[in-house]
Amino acid sequence: MNKLTKLGVSALCGSLAAVSSANAGELSASGGVDMTWISMDDEITGNPIGIGSNYSLSGSGELDNGWGVALTIAATNQMAYSNTNVVVTIPAIGDLRISHGVSGSGIDRMDDVTPNVWEEAYATGLSTGINTVGGVSGSTNIEWTPNMLPDGITARVAYTPDHTGSASNDKGYSGYASGNHGNGYDVTVVVSDAITGMSGLTVGAGMSNRNVPAGDIEEQTVYATYAIGGLTVGYQWSEEDLGTTTGAQQYDNDGYGITFAINDDLSVGYNHYESEQTNSTNVTAEATSFQIAYSMGGASIRLAEGQADNMDYNTGAAYDRDNTVLSVSLAF
Repeated sequence: MNKLTKLGVSALCGSLAAVSSANAGELSASGGVDMTWISMDDEITGNPIGIGSNYSLSGSGELDNGWGVALTIAATNQMAYSNTNVVVTIPAIGDLRISHGVSGSGIDRMDDVTPNVWEEAYATGLSTGINTVGGVSGSTNIEWTPNMLPDGITARVAYTPDHTGSASNDKGYSGYASGNHGNGYDVTVVVSDAITGMSGLTVGAGMSNRNVPAGDIEEQTVYATYAIGGLTVGYQWSEEDLGTTTGAQQYDNDGYGITFAINDDLSVGYNHYESEQTNSTNVTAEATSFQIAYSMGGASIRLAEGQADNMDYNTGAAYDRDNTVLSVSLAF
């Protein structure tokens, strides 16, 4: 019996050692909380206090063949699952990223890159309904970032077999929703000042194509940002063609942002965004925001004054709103 016990313990220890040696790396946790007080014009807000939270698990390592691997798992408010990203770095080829959930891959990573000190012009709690480019990011996709390009150029290609698919678990599948099935791909390019030749100037562009029976959904965007000293300015244009012949057919967007860092801790910014919906009425939704942010280590205090006109592309008086938001956030 003693010999059998020793044999069992030895086998168990060997198994644990094998599992330990097979690990690709270690996971670390990080997160934060954002506490806000919001005031809406001409509206009873009830309890104006809100709390948003997020956390992520991340890890990285290197396989025996020299390939790098990285994993990020993220959740947002009230522990709601957000996304999982797995990145495999292959020498001489680049990064292969498998994105699951709301991951910000493809053209979605540049839906609005105009500079701001806290949030986009339309993201201060006004529920503007403004439509921006999204590409294949809404479905599980694979994105390739080649590493053989000249310094200063970052290109990415993202592909999904079915852009209507949801975030399926392992051994699962999804898609073919409402007959809008079809694959899709995004291509993005960002050029830094190492190529533009002007210090502080960054230029980017992206396009997306997703197949649907009625006609392809096509998106494109271009932007430029310029930073000098504490001043940063940026402009972006984007367009989305839904490939339909009825209802809302197209969105034309343009926005700009200006930020200024008064010192290492205090910054101010102004953002404006317009989105024209092409249909029988051709309504333009607009959002404007002035923001100020102060940071002190892992804590930040932000104040935003927002204004939106024709929210949800509706011209009724009830769709013109103003608000003020005070935010205190902690990062861990």
